[in-house]
Amino acid sequence: MELIRLSNAQLAFGTNPILDKTNFQLNENERVCIVGRNGAGKSSLLKIIAGEQQLDDGVLQLVNEVRVTRLEQDPPRGLTGTVKEFVSDGLAEINALIEEFNKLAMAVADDQTLLKKMESLQHELDRLQGWTLETRIQQTLSTLELEPDAEIGSLSGGWLRKVALAKALVSQPDVLLLDEPTNHLDIDAIAWLEKFLKDFQGSIIFISHDRAFIRSMATRIVDLDRGNLVSFDCNYDEYLEEKQRLLEVEEQQNALFDKKLAQEEVWIRQGIKARRTRNEGRVRALKELRKVRKDRIDAPKNASMQVQQGEKSAKKVFEALNISHQYGSKPLVKDFDALVMRGDRIALVGPNGIGKSTLIKLLMAELAPDSGKVKVGENLHVAYFDQHRLALNIENTVQDNVADGKQEIMFNGSSRHVLGYLQDFLFPPVRSRTPVKALSGGEKNRLLLAKLFVKPSNVLILDEPTNDLDVETLELLEELVANYQGTVLLVSHDREFIDNTATTVWAFEGDGRINKVVGGYQDYQEYLQRVAPRTNISKDTVKSKAKKVPNNPQKKLSYKEVRELESLPKEIEDLETLITELQEVVNSSDFFKQDAKITADKLNHLAEAESKLETCFSRWEELEEKQQNLN
Repeated sequence: MELIRLSNAQLAFGTNPILDKTNFQLNENERVCIVGRNGAGKSSLLKIIAGEQQLDDGVLQLVNEVRVTRLEQDPPRGLTGTVKEFVSDGLAEINALIEEFNKLAMAVADDQTLLKKMESLQHELDRLQGWTLETRIQQTLSTLELEPDAEIGSLSGGWLRKVALAKALVSQPDVLLLDEPTNHLDIDAIAWLEKFLKDFQGSIIFISHDRAFIRSMATRIVDLDRGNLVSFDCNYDEYLEEKQRLLEVEEQQNALFDKKLAQEEVWIRQGIKARRTRNEGRVRALKELRKVRKDRIDAPKNASMQVQQGEKSAKKVFEALNISHQYGSKPLVKDFDALVMRGDRIALVGPNGIGKSTLIKLLMAELAPDSGKVKVGENLHVAYFDQHRLALNIENTVQDNVADGKQEIMFNGSSRHVLGYLQDFLFPPVRSRTPVKALSGGEKNRLLLAKLFVKPSNVLILDEPTNDLDVETLELLEELVANYQGTVLLVSHDREFIDNTATTVWAFEGDGRINKVVGGYQDYQEYLQRVAPRTNISKDTVKSKAKKVPNNPQKKLSYKEVRELESLPKEIEDLETLITELQEVVNSSDFFKQDAKITADKLNHLAEAESKLETCFSRWEELEEKQQNLN
């Protein structure tokens, strides 16, 4: 069943069409992803559907009083009060109706004419299920595992996102509008959100740059391009292929059109020179061609970002020697050893607040470890991307943030006008003179990249660089990072970005433990699956159960079996120690730089040890079960 319909919708800011006589519809149980370039108008479209932005022309229809709630792009900041109070604001309309109903109930004794108004209010409250308000709040908080009395000002970005989601859900909407819902969430929280939204009993329209999230969530893709909404009833990868095909067809058609227009322009100029009688029909056709060309909006250009490469750093960039650091009583880094070599691209992954930024500060010698030592290599030129964009002066213009008031910049040995350089980052001259505070989140991220890349560097430290970037710019940044000749430390919750850029993952697993795995995020997940069978039975479990072997076991197991059962825990422990040591060797950054025979021997040794460990576990379980059955 159709829930929402946009017909002949028009909206423009200045001369830029956001919606250009376009149509859209949403059906029951759909999860529609709105895709498009930064600035295309995706957020404005959600505001229109939510009733927060009026169309210039056209019609918005909500079928059968459909309830629509929008989750804003950024989590709430600078607020006071409890979580419950904030979430209750999602029912402000119902609260107002209840308050009015109670006032009328007190006054009706003196004025019977108020009865009809009370009946109308009661009908509306019944429709909105307003009498179950407190129950709904409690259920929503419980579902999202939120503490009602927690002070909202004390929560992290991830929890603030959950609180905002609770406020949106408490009204029990039929349609949920989500603007970049994965921003500020760690990977575990994103996985939770995916599962939660798939169980949501309603329709969802969402905007996202997270390609893995889109692939998992979207049942339909709607492309917003130059004011037109085009629906693609396919998955995200099929959409990308079809979109590319359509752009190529458009480019070919435009080239043919431009060729014809150029030929007609030559004809009319030659006709004027020869003072020939003009073909008025052909002249009229030329005028029409000129109008069509003037009105045509070409496809937006892709960014062409480049990073200014500095001279080579020392071969050893960072070395951590058994470093530990804690915040209060909470260990963030514990007994960590690592060697970062020139050219390494390392992704730091883990929940928010677990210590990723702290480790970077330790490596950069901006923070001293509680124990251990950090060695910093020579000749490091660091470009640091801060997710909070503190390097940007929001009062200054785009141009001044990059060039410090100058007109020219030096880039890779050549002088460039700053406006030309900024156009590579999709800032036209007019936009380059705009104060930073007027930019969108995606534009601010592009500007910060432009500011960083204009200075020579050999170390890139990127803290959540993908937030708010459109997919096209994101893919370009991926390519730039993957081809960077220096060293990269990357903090990101974008699983696909990590897979496409990182050569090693440092996974923060809590209590200061950091696991190093060669490859990207998918490689880390596969590693966890490989070790899962071994972690199902801990060493402590094995030891504790082994202690339960009776003093006179010969009556239950053979002497040989008893000795075997007693020896297996130690054998398992030794094998696990060996495997850990071998994994550290294999996961080192220079492992595969060795001779192929050496690496093959080590990998075979690791595989043999893992196989033997599995055999030992199976045998231990068999003997333990036999023992239990004989008791």
